[in-house]
Order: sequence, then structure tokens, then C-alpha cells
Amino acid sequence: MIQHHIEACAQVPGMQEILLIGFYQPDEPLTQFLEAAQQEFHLPVRYLQEFVPLGTGGGLYHFRDQILAGGPEAFFVLNADVCSDFPLSAMLEAHRHQRHPFLLLGTTANRTQSLNYGCIVENPQTHEVLHYVEKPSTFISDIINCGIYLFSPEALKPLRDVFQRNQQDGQFCLALGEDSPGLWPGAGTIRLEQDVFSALAGQGQIYVHLTDGIWSQIKSAGSALYASRLYLSRYQNTHPERLAKHTPGGPRIRGNVYIHPTAKVAPSAVLGPNVSIGKGVTVGEGVRLRESIVLHGATLQEHTCVLHSIVGWGSTVGRWARVEGTPNDPNPNDPRARMDSESLFKDGKLLPAITILGCRVRIPAEVLILNSIVLPHKELSRSFTNQIIL
Repeated sequence: MIQHHIEACAQVPGMQEILLIGFYQPDEPLTQFLEAAQQEFHLPVRYLQEFVPLGTGGGLYHFRDQILAGGPEAFFVLNADVCSDFPLSAMLEAHRHQRHPFLLLGTTANRTQSLNYGCIVENPQTHEVLHYVEKPSTFISDIINCGIYLFSPEALKPLRDVFQRNQQDGQFCLALGEDSPGLWPGAGTIRLEQDVFSALAGQGQIYVHLTDGIWSQIKSAGSALYASRLYLSRYQNTHPERLAKHTPGGPRIRGNVYIHPTAKVAPSAVLGPNVSIGKGVTVGEGVRLRESIVLHGATLQEHTCVLHSIVGWGSTVGRWARVEGTPNDPNPNDPRARMDSESLFKDGKLLPAITILGCRVRIPAEVLILNSIVLPHKELSRSFTNQIIL
């Protein structure tokens, strides 16, 4: 997911450094990924680990000295769980034309789905954000927050104010003898949306830059497949060389398909549309792949069928097996429809959704895995439908 973010940042003229901020413990795959990104984009790429989860803004304030090192004119802030064409250069141009502490990227959603996002009321002439509400209970605006921002260095001052206010609240709780850590969020926890954007809206500090380009949240595996489809479609214009082409003696390609150069795909396989095949994947004779992601090192043996699914790295799908999920795409007849963050369960039952095979899963020959989630390192012996296999 974040490969697309890094690539977009690297294309901005004058970009100095890329920082990833998160709570997760860094491991060898992440370290290798960062090293490869630095070599590919010729930019410093570093991971900064929070000591506890600090919210959407706490990490920015905690690592403020590293962010401001080198005296940047401005800095982008990109949520990791979004898919976009990232119009960063256009945002930078708008910022330079009229400088303000906060510039938000906005897009539109229909009235019903807008309630699931941060909603922005703007001045249509100046594009100032007059009102901001995170996930309102009633309709506010069809302009929603994309989770992509451009901040001036002075944008850190309101974060400092929130931090100091949190400190005072914590001291007040302790003075009352309320020392339970669950009673207050901690001084370092800052929610950009509620603590900053809602508080500063209408004060001439926050502006919105509207885009009609691709954008989607990635809150579930189903939305990851939809995001992959958006990126593959975009490659037709931006990176056509990344898309596989039907060649004599090669697999049959239908629509947009990405195949890593190290993958081995049998010539009788049929791939697409909207398929992504990772590093070192093996695809056997007669395999049918559609609307799916196959992660690195996976093996699809002869005549398997994989539809609307994600196959985890190092997994194996046996001969004549079928792995299939049910898509939950936005309404194609509504140009402003967005991907819903679907719930996995209803009335105690697993809802039909895409099928996910965790890493190093083994699916035997001639079985059906339908609308199911298989946790990592499982070796199955029979078919499953609408189940989570623990």
C-alpha cells in the first residue's frame, strides 16, 4: 500500500526526505522495503516508531524536530490507509499561491456515505474550510476529507496547544486521584480531525483543495482489491509498461494485469481483469485468475481457479481447487459512490465477502474455499464456505 505513497512523494520536485510514522515494531521485511525504496527513489526513507499509539496527529508533534530538520518550506502528511492518484504537485502549487497552515485534499461522496467520513463545509470562492465534522450523525456536506494534507511548519503550533491542554487534563485527573490510564488519552495523543480541524475551522487557517481523481479508503481486504483495480487502471496512462501484454506463447491477458518479472506463469493460464501477481509467484497450467492479488512466493497449481480473493505470501493452492469470494464494490451507477467499510459479521454470521488466504496456507486439491478467511499457517483438508478458519 505505502509503495504508492512513497512513489508519489518522490515525484514532487524538491522533496527532501520521506518519514514513515507508526506504532508497529519494525521487522526485517520493513527494513528491506525501506532500503529498496531508498535505492529506487534516491531519497532518504526512514521509519519512526511511536512509543504508544499517538493518534493521527500525535506522531507529528512527537517527531516535530525530525520533521522540521533541514527547514522545509512545507511537509505532506498522508494517511497510509488510502488509495489515490496523490495530486501532491497541484497541492504544493495551491499552497505557494496562497499560503496557509493547513491544506486538506477533499473529494465528494454521496449524501449517505458522506456520514462515514470527515465532512468539510467550504467557502466556494476562497476554499476556506468554514466547518469540519468527523463522521457526523446527520448530513453536513458532500465534500469529504481524503486524509492527504500539506502543512506549513506553523501548523505544529496548534498541535502543541492540544498537547499542553492534554497535559493539564492529565494533571487534573491525577489531582483528583483518577490515575487510571483509561480516564484520559494521554498528553501525546492528538486527533487531527477532532482536536485540530474542527477547532480551527472558520478561522482562516484551514483550506481545502478539491480533486476529482481516484480515491478510496482501504479499511478492509475487500477495499484493498478495489484499490488495486484503481491503481491498475491508472497504470494505463501513467505506467503502461507495468501492465502485462498478451504475447505469443504467453498467458492469456484480459484487461489490466500486473506480473512481477520474477513470477513464473504458464502459457495456458488466463489472467484478468484486475490481477496483481507478486514476486516469485508460480502460476501453473490452466489456472484462471480474476479480480485477485497473489502475494510473493505463492504457488497456484494446475487448473486452480481464484476469483475475488487475496492469496497470502508463501501459500499454495492445490490442483483443481477453487478459491472464490464475493465483491462488495461501490455502486457503478453513482459516480460519487465510495467503498463501504463493510462489517465482517451480521447476527453472528460471517457475511459474504472476498476470500483471504493468510501467509503460508496450504489448500488441498479439488476443494472449494468460498467467502472465507483462512488464518496464517493453516493446512486445510476439506472445503469451507462462509467461515473463518482459525
